Amino acid sequence: MNKPEEYLSSIADIKNLMERSSRFLSLSGLTGVFAGIFAIIGAVVAYVYLDYSWMYSNANPRIFNADQSIHSEFIAFLLINAISVLCLALGSGLYFTYRKSKKQNLPLWDASAKHMIINLFIPLAAGGMFCLILLYHQIIFLIAPVTLLFYGLALINASRYTLQDIRYLGLVEISLGLLGALFPGYGLLLWTLGFGVLHIVYGLIMYKKYE
Repeated sequence: MNKPEEYLSSIADIKNLMERSSRFLSLSGLTGVFAGIFAIIGAVVAYVYLDYSWMYSNANPRIFNADQSIHSEFIAFLLINAISVLCLALGSGLYFTYRKSKKQNLPLWDASAKHMIINLFIPLAAGGMFCLILLYHQIIFLIAPVTLLFYGLALINASRYTLQDIRYLGLVEISLGLLGALFPGYGLLLWTLGFGVLHIVYGLIMYKKYE
């Protein structure tokens, strides 16, 4: 091997080490696949429960009482459905991330993982609180688009500390959120596309590319 090739090889090794130390690389593509599957299941349950033909009607008996106040059963359903999907997605994410870290001898928890979680959590927490405010003010048709918007912002914010590909997913999620706000009648459909289908497609691409 001649000198230039040795230098290039050394530079590549150094770049690899720097990337491993500054980015959380244990995130598995299968995490996205299963998160997407659970999101689709949650959306189908919501579709059946709410009867989509009534979804944004002020007369929907599943959502509103006779005095137009939000039905307590709807709030309970919304919270249980959302928390169930979140817990299943997080559980599968932890499992596949742990499996990948062991397989590729990568750290499961380090400074980069901590930074990624913090940068992901702040927009998600703000978005969750904003959705509760929308629910309090009975602005239901904006809840699905807002979740897409803040999730996209969270992905972009966290992409500095993990795989850069997540940034592109975040941009698409934001675009879907804006579309959902513009066309509220398609909120649940766009939510299913963003959290369900896109997660599955993205996860399969990442799995093939990195694993």
